[in-house]
Amino acid sequence: MPAEPRKPRQKPAPRVRAAAPTPLRQEDVREDLGEVPATSVSPRRSPRPAHDPSKRGRHQEAPGKPERLHKALAQSGLGSRREMEALIIDGRVNVNGETASVGQLVSPGDRVKVNGRLVQVKFSNRLPRVILYHKPEGEIVSRDDPEHRPSVFNALPRMAGGRWVAVGRLDFNTSGLLLFTTSGELANRLMHPRYNLVREYAVRVLGEISDESKKRLLEGIELEDGPAQFASFEDAGGQGVNHWYRVSLFEGRNREVRRMFESVGAVVSRLMRVRYGPFPLPPGLRRGQVRELDPAEVEKLLADFDLGELTPERPQRRSPRR
Repeated sequence: MPAEPRKPRQKPAPRVRAAAPTPLRQEDVREDLGEVPATSVSPRRSPRPAHDPSKRGRHQEAPGKPERLHKALAQSGLGSRREMEALIIDGRVNVNGETASVGQLVSPGDRVKVNGRLVQVKFSNRLPRVILYHKPEGEIVSRDDPEHRPSVFNALPRMAGGRWVAVGRLDFNTSGLLLFTTSGELANRLMHPRYNLVREYAVRVLGEISDESKKRLLEGIELEDGPAQFASFEDAGGQGVNHWYRVSLFEGRNREVRRMFESVGAVVSRLMRVRYGPFPLPPGLRRGQVRELDPAEVEKLLADFDLGELTPERPQRRSPRR
C-alpha cells in the first residue's frame, strides 16, 4: 500500500507575555491608609504624570447644551452677567464671525471672541468648581506680572475648557486663605459688598497696640482712599517684641489692613488671612495646598447666594417596569 502523505507540522502559537503590574506609588498607599486626605492636593509635591509636563492635574469638561451668551461668558470666569451684557451691548463680543446680540444662544463648538480674543466658553452642564488655597508668602495673585514673580495660578489644578477666577486678592507678602471658582457669577457674589462677607486676619506687629489706638481702629480712621474700620479687634498674645492680634473687616481694599496699622504707628511684620465669609482656613491645609469643595458643599453655597440656577438638573430616574 502506498504510504500516507505526512501532514505539515503546525508551529506552536507564540507566547504572549503578561504586562508587568503597575507599581503602587507611595502617595497612593498613604492616601488609602488615610494618612493623606484625598481632598487636599499638594501640586508641588505630587509626581508629574507622563502626559502632563506641569505639576497640576487636568480636569476635562463634558460637552454642554445651548445657553444664553451672557450667562455662558459669566460662567467662563470673564465677569458677572451684567458686565457681560454690557460688553455685548457695546459690540465687543463676536460669535462665529458676527457681532453678538443680547439674549443670543450659544452652543458647544461656537467660536466666541471678546474684544477680538478667542475665549473658551463654559456651559453649565456641571456644577461650578470651588477650591480653597493656602497661599504662601511670595506669590502674586495675577496671571500677568512684569516682574515674572511666582503666581498662585501656577499652583492650581489645570482644566480644559475653563479657568480659575480668584475671589479677591492677597498681597505678595500676605499669606492665608484664597478662594477660587470656575464661575465668574459666583465669584462676583462672593466679592459683592451687599453680602457683607467678613475677612478675618491674624496680624503680627512689633510691640503692642495701645488702647487708644485700638479704639481709633474700631471707630474708624481716614485713609487716602476713604474711611476704614475694623469690625473686631482681639489680642492674641505673643512673645518678646512680637505681638499677635486677630482683626476682621467687611471689605478688601488694597493693603487695607497694613495701612490701618501703619496709621497708628504700628509696623506689621506678618499678615495672614484666616477666614473669608463662611470659609475658615482649614487647620490641616498646609501652605501651597488646595482643598476642593465636594458637590454638596458647592450646591449649598450656590443656594446661599441665590445662584440655584447654576445647579444642573439631575436626570429623573425611570420607575422600573412591572
